[in-house]
Amino acid sequence: MPGFEVLYQAAALCLTYPDDDFLARLPLLREAAPQVREFADHAAVTPPGELAEEYVRVFGAQGLYLGRGGAAPARLSDLYRAHGLECTGEERPDFLPAVLEFAARTGNTDPLTGHRDALEELRARLAGFGTPYACVLDAVCATLPPAHPGDLTDPVPQPR
Repeated sequence: MPGFEVLYQAAALCLTYPDDDFLARLPLLREAAPQVREFADHAAVTPPGELAEEYVRVFGAQGLYLGRGGAAPARLSDLYRAHGLECTGEERPDFLPAVLEFAARTGNTDPLTGHRDALEELRARLAGFGTPYACVLDAVCATLPPAHPGDLTDPVPQPR
């Protein structure tokens, strides 16, 4: 699905902890990806401490991990390496911002489409919270093909 790389990178930034680097990138984020403008506008007018508290409240307990255990993180690591990328830091490879950044850098949306059900669950949860983070997931999900009944929840393809 070519053409969504900027959106995926913007969404990855929106879904990371709102530190000073994030706040400095807000004007660029707002202009580069109009699909996440609702969230960017919210982040721009929310005091940094409140924005950080909101992030922890919304994502703290369940996080932004797409896999439900099993082999998903290992298979994603293998896929990233096959594309010359490496997960660094303390986050797992199935951390949604990492998956979005992978899609932005490579154009490969297989990990996103393979975890479509998890994305839809997260999107519904965010909408239920009434948080502007929901528009970020709305934008990402709008770029993906519809989920089909019977799809596997973790079909990340092996590198070729």
